[in-house]
This record gives sequence, structure tokens and C-alpha cells, in this order.
Amino acid sequence: MDAITIGLMLGGLVCLAIGGELLVRGASHLAALVGVSPLVIGLTVVSFGTSSPELAVSVQAGLAGKSDIAIGNVVGSNIFNILFILGACALISPLIVAVQLIRREVPFMIAVSLLLAVLAFDGTIGWLDGLLLFSLLLGYTIWSIYASRKESAAVQEEYAQEYGSQKLRERPTIAVWVMQLVMIIVGLGLLALGSNWLVESATAIARAIGISDVVIGLTIVAAGTSLPEVVASIVATLKQERDIAIGNAVGSNIFNILGILGIASLVTPGGLVVAPSVITFDLPVMIAVAFAVMPIFVSGLSINRWEGALFLGYYVAYTAYLILAATEHDALPAFSGIMMLFVLPITLLTLAILTINAIRRRDWATS
Repeated sequence: MDAITIGLMLGGLVCLAIGGELLVRGASHLAALVGVSPLVIGLTVVSFGTSSPELAVSVQAGLAGKSDIAIGNVVGSNIFNILFILGACALISPLIVAVQLIRREVPFMIAVSLLLAVLAFDGTIGWLDGLLLFSLLLGYTIWSIYASRKESAAVQEEYAQEYGSQKLRERPTIAVWVMQLVMIIVGLGLLALGSNWLVESATAIARAIGISDVVIGLTIVAAGTSLPEVVASIVATLKQERDIAIGNAVGSNIFNILGILGIASLVTPGGLVVAPSVITFDLPVMIAVAFAVMPIFVSGLSINRWEGALFLGYYVAYTAYLILAATEHDALPAFSGIMMLFVLPITLLTLAILTINAIRRRDWATS
């Protein structure tokens, strides 16, 4: 382990910390200026920006003829965003879920996840599929901003408490607009740079201590492209901008499917080829995770610490399964048996109870 590797790791951590702070601060102030909610900023500006590493990786992989990387990157990131990011944020501080997420964004995330499964069923995501996905992204973005602008009165009242009503009545100068945009752009740049440095250094360290390339690819590289989302959401949680934290995770999942796979399939000659293992295992897991979010969200309009711990536990179990399967480890049958016979039934029962209780209260429908 040389000094350059250590320097890259430390530099990556510093860039991630500063970039996350700048991005969240600029995004939250931008929401106040344009009169849209922090949730919509999280669902669009922050989530699209923090997904840029996944976009770069998937487009490059598609052009290089490596469809497995392009699709696996998106599916793996979507699972990571919900289970790991929301789980970690909820452990730091219970997350209050906006009713808008339950009524609009989460159902839309579930719908596009199911759409991806349908498009991938024939083993290919062609350019027509990509055009459909990207068109849906444009429509979703316009719809989100328009819907939020209709709620601008409530947003202005919310921000009047934080920034002062007099300040909101003043017409912002061009310098103020430029400052927020610069903070967002610089923050995104630092997040991208920091994640690249951290992945490179972590990969070098892993190889130095004898970890195989398969395990590195399944863990460090897969999670590395989601580091901007991790940092942005955790910083937002610490700054009490929880709408941005949740909106970033949900919005990133929507953007990953509609934007990243849409663009990658458009630029890849012949489209993206979907591996049978993705169709039979990884895509169903991604869809199951998307569905599991709904009962968690509607149970009290929050994600509590124990629910965050449940999310994290499932991500650890999913990663462990991938590693055991890739290395054909002897412990795989026993691990799979425990998950199927005990863990999954208990979780399904818990989610069912939460759903029934939420339907009885109907807090999310009447708020």
C-alpha cells in the first residue's frame, strides 16, 4: 500500500464531503429561489446529478459491447439506493416521508421497474425501448416541476420560516442565481472526482490483500458509482433536509431506468443484451425492493431506525448471496435455505402487517 493510494483515498473522502455539502446547500437554496419543494429538487437536480457516474459507466460499457455491466450497474444501483442509502439515512435520523412520494413518485418508480422487466423479457433493450424510456424521463421531469409549481404557495410559506419572509419577497439578483448553480456544479464535480479516487484506491488495496476481481466488481465498483447518492443523502439528512435525502434515492432509481438505460440503449449498436440471470434473479429483486418501500413509507409516513436497519440487513444479505454465487462457495445452499425458509417469510409477514395498519389509518390518503 503506497503513499499515492492512501493519498487518493483521503483525497476522495475529502472531495466527497465537500461536494456533498455544496450540492445539498446549493440545491436547497435553489428550491427556495424557483419556488419548488426540496423534494422535487431532490427528485430531479440532485438525483440526476448524483447518477452521473452510473450514466458514464453504462454508456461506456454499452459502446464497448459490455451490456452486462451497463444493465447490472443500473439494477445493482437501484437496489443499493433503496436498501443501503435509505437504510443508512434512517439509522442516522428517522426520515419523514412526504405524502407526494406515496401518491406519485413511489408508484411511478414501481411502474417503471415493471416496465423495464417487460422490455427486458425478450433478452434485449433496443433503441425503440430506449426512446420510450428517455421520452418518459422528459415527461416525468416536466410533470414533477409543473406539479410542484402548483404547490408554490405552501413552499413559500415553508421557506419563509427558514430564510425569512422578507428575503423571499425580494427579487433575487443574477449573482444569487449564479452562486447556487455554481455550488451545485462544483459539488457534483467534486462528488464525481471523489468517487473515482475512492474506487481506484479501494480497488488497489483490495487487490493488494488478495481479494479477487469478481468480489471487487460486485462490491467496491458497484457501490462506488453510487457514492455521490450516498454522500448527498447522508449530508442532507444531517442538515435536516430529509426531503432531499429521500427524493435523491427515489429520483435516482427513476433516472437510472429511464435516463441511463434509455440513453445507453440508444447509443449502443443493436441495443443492450440482457443476461438470463438478470431477468430471473436481479430484476425480480429490484422490483421486490421497489414494492417493499410502499408499506414502509405508508406506515406512519416515516422510515424508522428499525426499518432502516432492516433495509441495511437485506442489502448485506443480497451482497453476500452475489459473492457466494460468484465464487460458487459451499455455504451458498445453506445461506439460500435460511433466506427462503426463515428471513423472507418473516419479512413478508411484517410488511403485510404494516400495510394493513396503514390502510386502516389511511394517514397517507387523507394528509
